Amino acid sequence: MGLLDNLKGKLSPAKDRMSGLAQQHGDKIAHGLDRAAQVVDEKTKGKYSDRIQTGTGKAKGAMDRLAHKDDPGTGSGTAAAPDSPPPAS
Repeated sequence: MGLLDNLKGKLSPAKDRMSGLAQQHGDKIAHGLDRAAQVVDEKTKGKYSDRIQTGTGKAKGAMDRLAHKDDPGTGSGTAAAPDSPPPAS
């Protein structure tokens, strides 16, 4: 086993726990992200509104991925494209 395999093995329980917490508290996290974005937007007087909204959207997307809300097994997400084309026969 390589170093990365060892790290993945040791971090897997932490990722599973974070995933569970994101599933349980996703609405609270999303509300906190919205509130933080609103406060920052007010403090900057709307100068960076588009960037704040983009960042907030990316943070919510990452949280959804962590919570497995777009898991292909549930039918709500899309399957990832394969890394290489299928072999020609």
